[in-house]
Amino acid sequence: MRGVIFDGKRTEVVDDLEVRDPGPGEVRVAVVAAGLCHSDLSVVDGTIPFPVPVVLGHEGAGVVEAVGPGVTHVGPGDHVALSTLANCGTCAECDRGRPTMCRKAIGRPRRPFSRAGRPLYQFAANSSFAERTVVKAVQAVRIPEDIPLTSAALIGCGVLTGVGAVLNRARVDRGDTVLVIGTGGIGLNVIQGARIAGALRIVAVDSNPAKETVARRFGATDFLTSTEGVKDILPTGVQHAFECVGRVELIRQAIDLLDRRGQAVLLGVPPATAEASFLVSAMYLDKSILGCRYGSSRPQRDIALYADLYRTGHLLLDELVTATYPVEDFERAAEDAHAGKVARGVLTF
Repeated sequence: MRGVIFDGKRTEVVDDLEVRDPGPGEVRVAVVAAGLCHSDLSVVDGTIPFPVPVVLGHEGAGVVEAVGPGVTHVGPGDHVALSTLANCGTCAECDRGRPTMCRKAIGRPRRPFSRAGRPLYQFAANSSFAERTVVKAVQAVRIPEDIPLTSAALIGCGVLTGVGAVLNRARVDRGDTVLVIGTGGIGLNVIQGARIAGALRIVAVDSNPAKETVARRFGATDFLTSTEGVKDILPTGVQHAFECVGRVELIRQAIDLLDRRGQAVLLGVPPATAEASFLVSAMYLDKSILGCRYGSSRPQRDIALYADLYRTGHLLLDELVTATYPVEDFERAAEDAHAGKVARGVLTF
């Protein structure tokens, strides 16, 4: 079968991958579509360290082919969106409804794939850049069949992360003010999450002025090409600032633009050793800096919710898909993503 692998030096689209059958509590999915997220590219450029060789991809949707013993919530033929959380379901964090904090959901890469007899790692417990993948049952969330799989593919990462950061982590409320730095796939989902939450003012910042139209379509009330004009719009600062790029200087700007009791939410991924600074004295007005993993999501609950919001017209998914590419065109898709030409590019099988 086809798939995209990274061997530590280069990426390659191959056609001789194999994946094992599902075991107890596992599901094999025929992947139909997979979003190309910057996290995949961050593995390639070394920003996210990961063992190799690895099958890339972590944002996908497809059709269940087979289930292992003990799996009852999905069956062959069901349409599913895939999450990256291979959480155990039994630890204290899972019991508290915080699967993103489950230690079994973080790291511990498995090797369900092989090529010419050599095992390959699975990225983010998912590897959606393959025609078929095997995931834990908890990662496969059934979705209505009337949702296009090219759109549904984006729920499992970009939507969960962006919308989830707003609703689950920051808990933006009606009438709040929001700053979103970076309007890529994550930033646009933060914007529409803030709109859904009822934020009164949503200021989007992106150095590319061509992104204004799409940012406003997702719910931005204002658009700037730098943070310098934020105080002209909101003189006392903002209640919520989301950094969606992963640059330490932008993290500092997000913190500096907070109003009293404001909170900065960090979503962008800088290099693992990156350090950011801020004025400690500025924090004594009850300001907060919040990390956020995967939108603090509970995928079995949240993916179903976002599917319903899409079907009622509140959540935009189709509009996120700027372009689709056959998996053989992975390099072109990656180049377009690097160049900022797409909100999300989607690979298809």
